[in-house]
Amino acid sequence: MQQIEIHYHRPPARLDVFVQDLVVDGPDCKVTLHEHTPLREPLHIGDVRVYEPNAPLIWFVFPGAWHDVGRFHLRDGTFTGYYVNLITPVEIAGSIWTMYDLCLDLWVGADGSSSVLDRDEFDEAVDRKWIDSATAKRAEEELDRVLVEVERGCWPSGIVEEHDLGRVRELASGG
Repeated sequence: MQQIEIHYHRPPARLDVFVQDLVVDGPDCKVTLHEHTPLREPLHIGDVRVYEPNAPLIWFVFPGAWHDVGRFHLRDGTFTGYYVNLITPVEIAGSIWTMYDLCLDLWVGADGSSSVLDRDEFDEAVDRKWIDSATAKRAEEELDRVLVEVERGCWPSGIVEEHDLGRVRELASGG
């Protein structure tokens, strides 16, 4: 199993590095598994716990796209929803992938509900010029495009739905 390093840059100058297993390496979509993430605290969207420390996390990266998608679970494997990060298109150099966070996110719960997240962080990043106006405009357009697809019921794409936790674990184990 190939491991990749994701170098995730967040404004103004934060860098996180994540090591994950690459389970699908397609030209249009790459799927990674982080079996036990190092998150220290549970993540809540509103009053709902959507992620816990040491829970499995699947990431879908679409080369050339302005977003990626995380398929979130609890420790026991319960699927809770999709986390959409608005990013500049990923830069892939072998096993090193570089991403730049645009501070704007979308949550699509397992029940189909959706919420725009971190608007305040995005606005601050734009106001402080950590994100330039052209990039900010592109992030807003991407968010609007994904929201329209969610509202029409044609999101997420087939590969995201097909690669649930069981399927990704099977692929990770060589199946």
